[in-house]
Amino acid sequence: MLAIIGGSGLTRLSTLAVAHREVVRTPYGDPSSTLLFGQIAGRDAVFLARHGHGHTIPPHRVNYRANLWALKEKGASAVIAVASVGGIRGCLPGDLVLPHQLIDYTSGREATFFDGGEGSVVHADFTHPYSPELRAHCLAAAAAAGIALADGGVYGAVNGPRLETAAEIDRLDRDGATLVGMTGMPEAALAREAGLPYCAICVVVNHAAGRGDSAAQVSMEGIARVLESGMDRVRALLDHVAPRIGTAP
Repeated sequence: MLAIIGGSGLTRLSTLAVAHREVVRTPYGDPSSTLLFGQIAGRDAVFLARHGHGHTIPPHRVNYRANLWALKEKGASAVIAVASVGGIRGCLPGDLVLPHQLIDYTSGREATFFDGGEGSVVHADFTHPYSPELRAHCLAAAAAAGIALADGGVYGAVNGPRLETAAEIDRLDRDGATLVGMTGMPEAALAREAGLPYCAICVVVNHAAGRGDSAAQVSMEGIARVLESGMDRVRALLDHVAPRIGTAP
């Protein structure tokens, strides 16, 4: 079953034919939202709103462990996360990007399931944080649907909720990050620890601070406009991705 984690602009998935809703309790507390179970394009799927259905949970307060544990417990076999990001280099507002790597700048978040209670130290390989198979499915679906989806990017995950300074974006650029967002970690790492293939579809909603039309300041109104049209294309893309899950890429 495909799990979809919706971020800013995607607190509900209109293409999901909802069969039932379920409140899930976890050893890590409550997930961000009720889980919505149903079908997308005839395939079983479950949807979780990362920031809550009313978009009330800021990125540093998201209970990432509860979210991933609940999806795994309820039968998810793969996770596609949707996120809005700023573009640092090689992309423009409105672009959809499928990152292949990430850099974690977050701190103070509950970032692992392996916190010592297992009686041994566990190290999860994280060389390639995004599932190559899921990425291949997304790229093939985008090509079939005629939806532009950039192949590759480096997601710089920051704490938020404030946006970055221009100097911070310069630093991320020097480090090799091409995108900046606030929810990519520890979500991706927890999915790996849970054994869930994971990838992210990113909607570039603005030039990062100090770049392009964000040279002086970042426009919240501009972000809202780009976000709405970008998420429409994400919904269309997910309709084409869902039937491919569980098949050979």
